[in-house]
Amino acid sequence: MSVGPKRAAPKRDTPPVHARDHEHVGSISTQTTIFVLIAVALILYEIQWVLPPFVFAGILAYLTTPAIDWASTRSHLPRVLFVLLAFGLFLLFATLIGYLGVPPLAREMTHVFNDFEAVVHELAQRVIGSGKISVLGAPMDAGQLASTAANGLRNWVAQTGVLATLGAAIFGSMFGLILTLVLLFYFLLNGASIAQGLLQLVPPRNRPLIVHIWSVLDPVLKRYFIGVLVVVAYAATVAFIGLGLVLGIPHAVPLALLTGVLEMIPVIGPGASAIIAGLVAVHSAKGIGAIIAYALYATALRISIDQVFGPLALGTAARLHPVLVIFCFLSGAFLFGMIGVIMAVPVALAVKVTLALLYDEPARQMLGRQ
Repeated sequence: MSVGPKRAAPKRDTPPVHARDHEHVGSISTQTTIFVLIAVALILYEIQWVLPPFVFAGILAYLTTPAIDWASTRSHLPRVLFVLLAFGLFLLFATLIGYLGVPPLAREMTHVFNDFEAVVHELAQRVIGSGKISVLGAPMDAGQLASTAANGLRNWVAQTGVLATLGAAIFGSMFGLILTLVLLFYFLLNGASIAQGLLQLVPPRNRPLIVHIWSVLDPVLKRYFIGVLVVVAYAATVAFIGLGLVLGIPHAVPLALLTGVLEMIPVIGPGASAIIAGLVAVHSAKGIGAIIAYALYATALRISIDQVFGPLALGTAARLHPVLVIFCFLSGAFLFGMIGVIMAVPVALAVKVTLALLYDEPARQMLGRQ
């Protein structure tokens, strides 16, 4: 039996890869990215009450890390030494604010609320004198107006459990401050690796695009956040000069620090600081002239920040249409509360830069630069 040459097994043709397949893969990758972003947004919405320490610590580390890296490179010393130095400075600053600002301000606010009826009576008497004004159709003099306001405040506190809420807020704030400091240390020490971990949420195909978007967005965000810190320092300095040196209001240092810190919270913060300082000013005022002087100071402070110093400090980094800014503030406050208000402009800037790059438009033009 002769054995002939073996016939080779027929080869199976590999199906050609068409451009349509590449488009299919790209669409899957894009759909996956969109799904991941939506899922992350929903998760953040559900756990929004844990976000403040992470956001504050992340912003501080984001602004401080370049200085730490620069100092370590120039000095050829271990980076951890500068991390410890920066963290020590933040810890010292937080301690000074807590020691100098919180106790005297808490005492003053306690006096104001304990003597609320007397404060309202004195203010009303200076405004209307011995006459009467109509409130909801009922004529009231200064004493009746003060008594009605004090009774309304007491009933509101009793019905809504404000004291319990305030106690929980104080405890939560203390815990949040400690957690913020702990997170700040880890972000300063391992910020780069944490950022790489977040990048893993993006499909590998789209990671180069995300890195490119971040390279364009990074200087814009840095300019914005640094501008906000400069505005905070300006507000605190001017508040100390106006409240302490010019008006002579007691506890000017903690009030100035509070004015600067609350300036970081758009819309809500400036109003809250003005009300708190106004209550202290009314409580310590010796005449209607002092109250008018405080009103002029508060107006001048807001005009100087909103119309002069704020635009100079922020520059064109946050050049967004006012309608868009208002929409972002309201949407952020509705969805994420205070953190949503703080991050409204940065998120809007991120969307603006991303759209500029995806639509292949000049980023300078989209950011409003000349």
